[in-house]
Amino acid sequence: MTGVKEVLRRPIGHFTERTVAGLAAVIGAGAAFGVLLMLVRFHWGPLQHADRAVAAWFNDLVAPHHPVVTVLQAVTDLGGRPILIWLVTIAVVGLLIRRQPRLAVYLIIAGVGGLILDPSLKTLVGRLRPVVDVPVASAPGNSFPSGHALGSFVAYGALLLVFLPALAPRWRRPVIALVGALVVLIGLTRIALGVHYVSDVLAGWLLGAAWLGVTAYAFRLWRRERGRPVPPLAEGLEPEAGHDITPAPAEEHVLEHPRSAVAELLVGWVLVFGALYAFGMYASYHAKGTFLATLDTEVPRWFARRHTDTLTELSWWWSKFGDTHAILLVSLVFCPLVLAVWRRWRPVLFVALAMFGELSLFLASAHAVDRPRPPVENLDGPMPTSSFPSGHIAATICLYTAIAVVVMPRSDRWWRWLTVVLAVVMPVGVATSRMYRGMHHPTDFMGAILLAALWIGLLYWVIRPNADVYGGNRPSIESEDVSRLDDELARAARPAPAAPAVQAAPAAPAAARTD
Repeated sequence: MTGVKEVLRRPIGHFTERTVAGLAAVIGAGAAFGVLLMLVRFHWGPLQHADRAVAAWFNDLVAPHHPVVTVLQAVTDLGGRPILIWLVTIAVVGLLIRRQPRLAVYLIIAGVGGLILDPSLKTLVGRLRPVVDVPVASAPGNSFPSGHALGSFVAYGALLLVFLPALAPRWRRPVIALVGALVVLIGLTRIALGVHYVSDVLAGWLLGAAWLGVTAYAFRLWRRERGRPVPPLAEGLEPEAGHDITPAPAEEHVLEHPRSAVAELLVGWVLVFGALYAFGMYASYHAKGTFLATLDTEVPRWFARRHTDTLTELSWWWSKFGDTHAILLVSLVFCPLVLAVWRRWRPVLFVALAMFGELSLFLASAHAVDRPRPPVENLDGPMPTSSFPSGHIAATICLYTAIAVVVMPRSDRWWRWLTVVLAVVMPVGVATSRMYRGMHHPTDFMGAILLAALWIGLLYWVIRPNADVYGGNRPSIESEDVSRLDDELARAARPAPAAPAVQAAPAAPAAARTD
């Protein structure tokens, strides 16, 4: 009888960690979502009235204030699929690099489940989105449940459970509160923008809590069944993985002398701006009759005479490689990968400052010089900034040069030369496309080169992004050859062979002994 009771008690103990509170919370969230689903599906009058009243109140409050709408849109984008998929994908790749496949699989299952639940339930319910007097935003598809509320709850919650062990204990509660506040804000923005009812957002949160709870307790059950301790959720899913998933556990400080580095960068920024301003003013207003003036006149006309539909389409795509979205996307992929492989913040700081400095120098010099666009057809139409220097070209040069600077000393594989090729090909392609489209003079291209060369050189001298390599730092992946990685992981999983016993030297023959 005791054995039977133990068998019945073990699954409950495994799943709820010796208490039914966790299971009750998961079941409660699922049940509340089910009730809300039925009320919406059968058009319960009081709920519909409350939803419409709140939607109208928020619309009256938000619609007259365009800056508020802009802020709300920026916050709501943090719960959109592009951001969430990027976060989960980067986290999965980082966990695989750090050899934490179980946590990576957990993130994949949690994320894919959220992606499946959202559209399937929207199709099942078929609820239309709110209709307000002054629409300030739009969204495709049906309304119930809120995909942003569901996705943000699942994605940020799963990331929090995975990476909590990487945080110091004193920071865990503030981070949990910050993530909770972010999820709540994302849900509220969906109501304030008039694309969801209150019940849609509540349903998204409840369903997200239920799914996140099920996946978390299933993971803990898996640990217990394999004889591993199951700590409280406040310590994360795998506390023993804290050191491995910490971004830079071996780095005591990013910069040895941060105050002097900041001072050097500020002084250098001013000097670079001065050089850009001097060259921009000369090329724009004081170079008449020189070779630069001839170049700025003839090259845009030469490109304008050779416009074709095919080349125009190709130039549009090349220009896109240098716009803000493409540059930001490449940066947001490269920096986490560098952090995962080499466990150092300094190269990430180098790339981040390269892009921030480029943007600030471009905006300041463009405003100060205020050069008009070339007097040919501008295929991109009116632009908010002036012609000198080219922001597209400068950003492309800074990004791909910074990538090459970081990667080249850290690898001896052939593929590292691809970063050098990209550092040459991408800026040339973007520069050609921008001049073809009539958006920049050749001296704008020269200004971009001047900006990138001076700023990247200054950063390299101050930040020293590869100091850890010269100190002997090795990547988290022992081999950069993917074909050999599986063999190395297999060897790491096998126990080391026992050292051979040291055999005693054979005794000398009796006839050879001497007394």
